[in-house]
Order: sequence, then C-alpha cells, then structure tokens
Amino acid sequence: MAGRVDLNVDLGESPERWASGEDERLLPLVTSANVCCGAYAGDDDLIRATCEAAVEHGVAIGAQVGYRDREGFGRRFVDLPPRDLVDEVRRQLDHLRELADRAGGLVTYLKPHGALYHRIGHDPHQAEAVVEALLADGTPLPLVGMPGSIALEMAADSGIHVVHEGFADRAYTSEGGLVPRDQPGAVLTDPAEAAAQALGLVGSVDSLCVHSDSPGAERLLRHVRGVLVEHRVEIEPFH
Repeated sequence: MAGRVDLNVDLGESPERWASGEDERLLPLVTSANVCCGAYAGDDDLIRATCEAAVEHGVAIGAQVGYRDREGFGRRFVDLPPRDLVDEVRRQLDHLRELADRAGGLVTYLKPHGALYHRIGHDPHQAEAVVEALLADGTPLPLVGMPGSIALEMAADSGIHVVHEGFADRAYTSEGGLVPRDQPGAVLTDPAEAAAQALGLVGSVDSLCVHSDSPGAERLLRHVRGVLVEHRVEIEPFH
C-alpha cells in the first residue's frame, strides 16, 4: 500500500521521563510533538527543553492544551464556563509560544489533551470555546481531533484547517470512539497490534498518535514507524 501520514507524540508531561532520556528518544521517530503547556503537567523548564529538542530534531511543535487539573493529569472533565475556557486556551497557547520562541521554535498547531479533547468532540459549548480561542489569531492554527468531532466541524466551518487523528496505542469501540482508560485493554502495548491498527488507519486520518506514557512507548513507536515505512507509507508533517 502507499499513502502518507504524520506521526505525533505527547511530550513535556514528565520531568522523570525527560531526565531518563525516554521522551527525547521518541523525537527522531515522529514528525510532530504535542507539547504540554503546563496546565495538567510539566513546568517551564521541561517545556523549554522539549521545544529545544524538537527544534534540534526538526519536529513540528504543537500546543497541547488541557484542563488545569494536575491531580487528574487533565483526564477529568472540568466544567469551565465557555468564556473562561476561551481565556484558558489562549493563556496556555500564548505561554507555549513564548517558550518555544526562546527555543528557536514555532507553534504550528493545537491539540487538546485528555478530557478536553474528548469533551469538545460532543459538547458544542466547549467546542465553540476552543474554536473561538483559535479564531483570536489572524491566522488560526490548525486544530487536531478525532474524525466526527463537533469541534472539527465548527473549526472547518470557520475556515480553520482541521487534522483528523487516529491512535496507534488506544483500543477503539465499535462506534469509533476510544475505549475508556479505566477499562481492560484500553491501551495497546503489543507493538504488532499497534502497528496493524496504525496501518489500518492510514488513508482515513492525517496524523497518528502514540502516547509517551504508554508502556514501552519507544519500542511500540519504533515498530509502528517501521511497519509504515515497510508498506511505503510516507511519514511527514501535516503542516
């Protein structure tokens, strides 16, 4: 088969994984890095280091915005009024832009994290807030999300470039959503299974994600990339 797809990974979330070198070893394997903006995890030193490494490896930097929920790692819904959510997304995006600029990088897209990512897929009020935050820029950044997301529909209607994302390391429900993380088998840890799922998603998505906190993330990502290349799938940024 042939085709093309972006490979992205969530980074800037764990000082421990960064110090061990685990996270940085993922950068040569991907084309885009979703950098945590410091709301649900991470800190400024980690953000700067991640951006510097992304620039060094020629990897695109994306803003991974989320609910300000460090205890729950941004995976719990926070019922923010839409106006407050607009302001929160803007604060996080502007903060990452400042730190990326110091690292010689440029923020080129926005991807919500965790509970916010899933919420804007079906909640029109929260989705509209994220879209409004993007529209505050003269040239809005592309928005990354799952196919069928209300937020992507609203963004596209507003002239924002949308990026359909699939997951190599997450199990899907029969309806096309992700199996909740508290259910058995929600996270795929077998590299062959993840690679087969990634290959099956090529053509229906623009970008494939592997989470840096998935067990054996580096081994899994290497195998996914290797299988894609073996099947003549071009791996390149979507932007």
